[in-house]
Amino acid sequence: MKDAASSPSKPNTPAWHEETTVLHGDAAILEGSSVVPPIYYSATYRAESAEAFSEMATTPRHHAFYSRYGNPVHEHVETILAQLEGTETALLMGSGMGAISTTILALVSKGDHVIAQQRHYMSTSKLFEEILPRFGVDFTTVDQTDPQAFAAAIRPNTRLIMLETPVNPTLSITDLDAVAAIAKKHNIITVADNTFANSLNQKPHAHGVDVVVHSATKYFGGHHDVTAGAVCCSNALAEKIWSMHTTLGSVLSPMDGWLLLRGLRTLSLRMERINANALAVAQWLEQQPGIERVLYPGLESHPQHTLACRQMKGFGAVIAFSVKGDFEATSRFVSSLKLATQAVSLGGVETLVVHTAAMWAGTMTGAQMETAGIESNTVRMSVGVEHIDDLKADLDAGLSAL
Repeated sequence: MKDAASSPSKPNTPAWHEETTVLHGDAAILEGSSVVPPIYYSATYRAESAEAFSEMATTPRHHAFYSRYGNPVHEHVETILAQLEGTETALLMGSGMGAISTTILALVSKGDHVIAQQRHYMSTSKLFEEILPRFGVDFTTVDQTDPQAFAAAIRPNTRLIMLETPVNPTLSITDLDAVAAIAKKHNIITVADNTFANSLNQKPHAHGVDVVVHSATKYFGGHHDVTAGAVCCSNALAEKIWSMHTTLGSVLSPMDGWLLLRGLRTLSLRMERINANALAVAQWLEQQPGIERVLYPGLESHPQHTLACRQMKGFGAVIAFSVKGDFEATSRFVSSLKLATQAVSLGGVETLVVHTAAMWAGTMTGAQMETAGIESNTVRMSVGVEHIDDLKADLDAGLSAL
């Protein structure tokens, strides 16, 4: 193991395609003869001398000092993620919300103002609505589809703009170029949740966004067996976020870090199949008489399809659609599916489906769901890598139950 493991900035690697990067992007830090990096199940690491201990203790993000500071296998994942997002560095955390909360709390202070979208992942919304005000941080929510709404909400003390695109669960799109340009004009930090798209389909940093966050639980892990979060940004911002991270302690375990690395190795293969399957399912659903509406950025019928094509390479796993029927009929449809699993989360190899209103009823009020655009007959599907004909047959049988 290396004597020192400082912050994992992008190594000097060839200009590989992404399909190669996920496999070999960490080659510069591989050690020994092992093809697969080992799991380092140690909470702490030995120093060979007083001088070595001092170096370990004072090096930010040292991966061989103490597990809250980092872990050698985490460095492999962070190195690859930084290359995929095009940022100077990346950090791993214990969950997507750990990454989002740590980032926001690291970058704002009492008296600051934050601009967020009217629609976000529910826990992100709770962070702005319930947590930040307790610490003297004000916030304004705006319509994410209108860049000028962000500009109009700016105050002299606006410190940060939070973005999420496509948004959970309605798949509305934020114009990354436009909002990032507005923010830079006013010296405001931008943070984008790229979970629903993922790095192979969309690169917010290339559009001017400062910090990109992920629930790495989703596409990066890819097998519904790991919970993790990631932050991709500059070295300067990473230093601030890492300092908050060591205080809050949203630490990723060595095993979860290793599972995440294994998931990344097949990311490009999985995304190619997921993107193709999801688009095919969305197009098929549009033709079904039992379906009222389909929302998917890759469809020409999506109200922001042109924008999606401009800033996305692929359109991801998630489809939102409304069946013709009420709450009970929608529940029957979801329960009748045999291939698609009724479960939360997204981005894995198995197709998952949820009755959106039922899923969010326990955490959101009726008014909040109305604001978020969640209707009683809406279904959210995360399309996996099964054969497309089997997916269509399962949905067809479900529609027959309406």
